[in-house]
Amino acid sequence: MKEAILIRGARENNLKNISLSIPRNRLVVLTGPSGSGKSTLAMDTLQKECQRQYMESMGMVTDSISKPKVDSIAGLSPSISVGQHVTNRNPRSTVGTVTDIYTYLRLLYAKLGERPCPSCGATVPPSFEETGGLSEEDEASGQPQYVRCPSCAAELPKLTMGHFSFNKPEGACGTCDGLGSVASPNLEAVFDEELSLRGGCVTFWYESLIDYHNSILQAAAKHYGFVFDPDQPLKEYGQIQRDLLFYGVESEAFLRHFPNVQPPKTVSRGKFEGVVTSLWRRYLEKDGDPNGSASVGAFFRQQTCTGCQGTKLNKESRQVTVRGASIAEVSSWSLDDVLAWLNGLPGSLPPAGRELLEPVLNDLPERLRRVIDVGLGYLSLHRQTVTLSGGEAQRIRLASLLGSGLTGVLYILDEPSAGLHPRDTEGLIHVLKQLRDLGNTVLVIEHDVEVMRAADHVIDMGPGAGAMGGTVVGEGPLEALKLCESSVTGAYLRDESRLVPGRVRRRGNGTFLTIRDAHARNLKHITVSFPLGCLISVTGVSGSGKSTLLFDLLAPDGQSGKREGCGEITGLEHIGNWITVDQSPLGRMQRSNIATYTEVFTLIRNLFASLPEAKRSKLTSKHFSFNTPGGRCENCQGLGVLSLHMHFLPNLEVRCPACRGRRFQDDVLRITYKGYTISDLLDMTVQESLSVLKDQDKMSRTIELLCEVGLGYLQWGQSVTTLSGGEGQRIKLAKELSKKTKTHTLYLLDEPTTGLHPGDVRQLLVLLNKLVDAGHTVMVVEHNVDVIRESDWVVDLGPEGGEAGGSLVAAGTPEEVAACEASHTGRFLRQALRL
Repeated sequence: MKEAILIRGARENNLKNISLSIPRNRLVVLTGPSGSGKSTLAMDTLQKECQRQYMESMGMVTDSISKPKVDSIAGLSPSISVGQHVTNRNPRSTVGTVTDIYTYLRLLYAKLGERPCPSCGATVPPSFEETGGLSEEDEASGQPQYVRCPSCAAELPKLTMGHFSFNKPEGACGTCDGLGSVASPNLEAVFDEELSLRGGCVTFWYESLIDYHNSILQAAAKHYGFVFDPDQPLKEYGQIQRDLLFYGVESEAFLRHFPNVQPPKTVSRGKFEGVVTSLWRRYLEKDGDPNGSASVGAFFRQQTCTGCQGTKLNKESRQVTVRGASIAEVSSWSLDDVLAWLNGLPGSLPPAGRELLEPVLNDLPERLRRVIDVGLGYLSLHRQTVTLSGGEAQRIRLASLLGSGLTGVLYILDEPSAGLHPRDTEGLIHVLKQLRDLGNTVLVIEHDVEVMRAADHVIDMGPGAGAMGGTVVGEGPLEALKLCESSVTGAYLRDESRLVPGRVRRRGNGTFLTIRDAHARNLKHITVSFPLGCLISVTGVSGSGKSTLLFDLLAPDGQSGKREGCGEITGLEHIGNWITVDQSPLGRMQRSNIATYTEVFTLIRNLFASLPEAKRSKLTSKHFSFNTPGGRCENCQGLGVLSLHMHFLPNLEVRCPACRGRRFQDDVLRITYKGYTISDLLDMTVQESLSVLKDQDKMSRTIELLCEVGLGYLQWGQSVTTLSGGEGQRIKLAKELSKKTKTHTLYLLDEPTTGLHPGDVRQLLVLLNKLVDAGHTVMVVEHNVDVIRESDWVVDLGPEGGEAGGSLVAAGTPEEVAACEASHTGRFLRQALRL
């Protein structure tokens, strides 16, 4: 077997015809500034060629699957890429189900569970019988089986794994169908009682939709013989008009008014579904996922199910206990606590029980340890996967891969340290080394210096982003990069090794924002004060309560001082404007790209439509849109690519053969600005477009801001679905900064350094300090020691994650927090401040 993966002449995207050798069976870190070509080399070249060669060996290759732009790659092996995108958005998917830990627990409870007899109340003990294995098919013998109560001989159905599944009728709560929460439409958000139908009383109907639905409602009113006035305010509607608008012609609420009239059969005759009825239908099509559709989920309130108190299971299943705890209780504990409970289980079992479940009792703790080792011990088994950050989802997948035992595989990981406190990075490094020691090549795109130090080999891309990047500027151990003059990573390390000069901390403007008696989730009734007019970092290990404090308590409802989960918030009167920028996805539509999201594309379309040649050809701004028919290529509907269905493999995108990826028809592409077509501009990076659009004031301001937040390497036409959480957040930040504000603004940011090279972090710090110097307040949830060290004030939560977190460990200047012995953050600050 070859000792290295040999790449010759890689030219994909911004790669400058590079050739390099990646040692096999080693932990290799690929680093460099954002946009320097790391992902292009790892994902678009290596991973794509691995997939192509694999499919070719299976006889599945077609001409549509293009080879990446590279002369040759030798020494490849099957590859697995682990990105940061949360792909499973099913609300029924939890940490327990995706790791299979909950499946093992269900088997334990089916075999070891004790329960009260419904007839006499006596405890019915488990019966230790041989089991077929970890499969519900093994239980499906056709006839239901029973056990007898030892006290009154009453027959009880024998416990099976299905009794502990919230996805099966025998285990799920009947009130919420195993979801743990019940939804109700938020009618205040759907309807504005002060407005008429034409005036917009249905808040999410736009003008053409109002006209369309009004014609149906008029036909319905005519069919039943009453008046429906579209100009009458909603608050003045009669019950008939209200029931028609809310629930539609086929609802019981409306039919009770006209029991003897047959409902209209067609839309043109007045078959109206009803606004609330339509919302319910669309919501249920998403399986109750409040995030499944941004246009639907926002109009529903989620409340904990009163039938099961959010546990998802029915009463009978919740009464079954093992070692004094129900499966619902165990699922609500942190993984650390579950492991401690599990370690004490074998000693409490009789020999027959230990022998029967020996494989499970051996394997289950090991699965838990793998997830805990990647820094996720604070998570609970019932935590929904849809609520995980990209870094958390990636590390859960990493823990699962470690359990697969595969060897000879190329693992490609995209920033697995994202969202990790420096203390937990040690556990992640341990897991990466375990993957390597199994006989695999582990290639990690990473900016964390500690991961680089642990690597066997570091490849540094650069020297800049976009057109300024795409070359290998240094290779070898991390210390060797310090000697490389052209290496950005080496330059950072050289600066880092010098003593940090003491800096003067801002004291703020004399006013404070104070959250009193915070007790949401795991917060321990803490009171925290933030000095306004400062750069403030909220720190602590993963799961310590940082996001709960800032985004669940402080962020909602703006100026209202009352919040669920805390006593009160004081000092809100000192803030004129709130801007919250978290890491939630910008969107899931492939059509939404950097240009459309930042609203620059509207300005570009107007610019092209105003050109003399466009006017002569009678082309309007609509013709320059790839989202509407007219000027776009109809073969790919303006996307420039076609999706190729690959059966059991992920779909592949191939360039549209009709427009050759240019999105538009030829008559639109004949129009040029400074020699560039609209397609050329979409293919440009943000940085490259600055020289073309610098004389367009509105556009150049947004372009400069995107470059300032370290995103100049992104292409305007790049879909927002491809962005990491950190990139998405910095785009939101740039979009908000483009709106000038004169009032004191509070910026709440969630780990803005995610995905940034240490050199780019300094650039971001310059921008954040500019905001504070302009009189605003910036609060960041952050793990990056450089940002914490440069902050004026630090609030450190912990000391641990989950139930062991939620306390205020330290608050003060970085120097004061560094002096706190109980603070994990303080330990790393002492090193950073050279104290």
